[in-house]
Amino acid sequence: MTKTDLVNYVAEEAGLSKTDATRALDAVMSGITKGLKEDKKVTLTGFCTFTAKDKPASTGRNPRTGEPVTIAARTAVSVKIGSKLKEALN
Repeated sequence: MTKTDLVNYVAEEAGLSKTDATRALDAVMSGITKGLKEDKKVTLTGFCTFTAKDKPASTGRNPRTGEPVTIAARTAVSVKIGSKLKEALN
């Protein structure tokens, strides 16, 4: 499912215009991003939990040449699936 598909689904299910559904979806994604930046964690009970984790700089290898490569420090996001979503999929 693409963002466009999701916008169409939200618009139909919530009785919104596609413009309003797009704004709503963008607001949700912006809220999740803000929560990860500020609190490092966003929990949607029963659905999933997003967690931002700081990864330190490390050394890797270029697979073609085998030479060492420095991998910069970064923030990675992990997602833990909630119980209601697991049940819905199984």
